Amino acid sequence: MALVSPSILSADFSCLEEEILKMEKAGATYIHLDVMDGKFVPATTFDHTLVEKISHIHGMVNDVHLMVENPAPACIDFARAGADIITVHYEAFPSVGEVHDCIALIHSLGKKAGLSIKPATKMEVLQGFWKEIDLCLIMSVEPGKGGQAYLDGSNEKLEYCKKLNEKHKGHHVLIEVDGGINASTAPIAVSHGAELLVAGSYLYGHEDYAERLEGLLKL
Repeated sequence: MALVSPSILSADFSCLEEEILKMEKAGATYIHLDVMDGKFVPATTFDHTLVEKISHIHGMVNDVHLMVENPAPACIDFARAGADIITVHYEAFPSVGEVHDCIALIHSLGKKAGLSIKPATKMEVLQGFWKEIDLCLIMSVEPGKGGQAYLDGSNEKLEYCKKLNEKHKGHHVLIEVDGGINASTAPIAVSHGAELLVAGSYLYGHEDYAERLEGLLKL
């Protein structure tokens, strides 16, 4: 059975608390928070103060995805704000050593650490971090913009992650996929190893939150 992390990027921010509670009532156990700084990616979203504001209103896992330059300071801010999982991008660091240091920082803050790669990044870079991370986020679209179509090349990366879990028995990394997830692409992603599906525009903006979410959760 798949897990689903609805991305609030597609929610109606004029009634965000209502949207979040509606999704929780529909059965979601995760909430995906896409943080963009306008530098690492062109778009800008929100900072840690939003997480601080909404954390107390729901009981879902705060799944924070940092698409920012210099992620370390942001990790501290979001950890204090209520993040449960903090995912950083491999490409945001000038050196491999700094990626390791940031993962260790996230753990020192008492949070689970995730690592994400862009579609063009070679999946082999993940191997050196596998024993350290709790979650691996495969971007199935170019990060920074919602509503894009699922990239077929993501399936190979998901399969690679699945094999890494098989190789490193005793340390299971949750495999998450983000981008273009809907009723058609979700089964494909799950069949290739995805365990946590980030969905935004497919879930929000419709009357049938529970029905759409339940369809994904049954995969």
